[in-house]
Amino acid sequence: MKPAAAALAAILGIGATLGLTGCAGTGVEKYKDTTPELDLKTYFNGPLEAWGMFQDRGGAVVKRFHVRIQADWQGDTGTLDERFTWSDGTTSRRVWTIVQQAPGPDGRKRYLGTADDVVGQAQGEAMGNALRWRYVLALPVDGKTYHVDFDDWMYLQDERVMLNRSAMSKWGFRLGEVILSFDRPASPAQR
Repeated sequence: MKPAAAALAAILGIGATLGLTGCAGTGVEKYKDTTPELDLKTYFNGPLEAWGMFQDRGGAVVKRFHVRIQADWQGDTGTLDERFTWSDGTTSRRVWTIVQQAPGPDGRKRYLGTADDVVGQAQGEAMGNALRWRYVLALPVDGKTYHVDFDDWMYLQDERVMLNRSAMSKWGFRLGEVILSFDRPASPAQR
């Protein structure tokens, strides 16, 4: 077994043995009065780039990556075509289909998302400048596939920059996190 697979297998085993559970944490309602207001149809529209890294649960950077994204919407359905280049030279692709749902009674924006490596549907909700995605990702590691829970938070900084922090866990046991910074090209008025 390769070191990365052995480490992940050990972490998954410890989590199962201890039966740890995650806590509910903060909800998006905390951000309802923050600005600028995040609208996925506006932000994820056209070409974007992002830079990120995966850190293990001890904080060590395991992998870095760059993503080129082409995002388009038809009505309430958006497509995000993400093309990753990883620090080890490998490449991958994920295509998200995001459907905006009717807003909640408290005004929160709600979204459902699917992709080939997402198990079931991603559930998203947004208020103010924040979006929270929750989903299970089928993550391949050295010939095996693990279903890993993602608690994904995005925070719009301005019309160009959005920061993203994703906690990865299995059976409530924290495996690591992904940190990501999105950048939209400047509009002609900003240049």
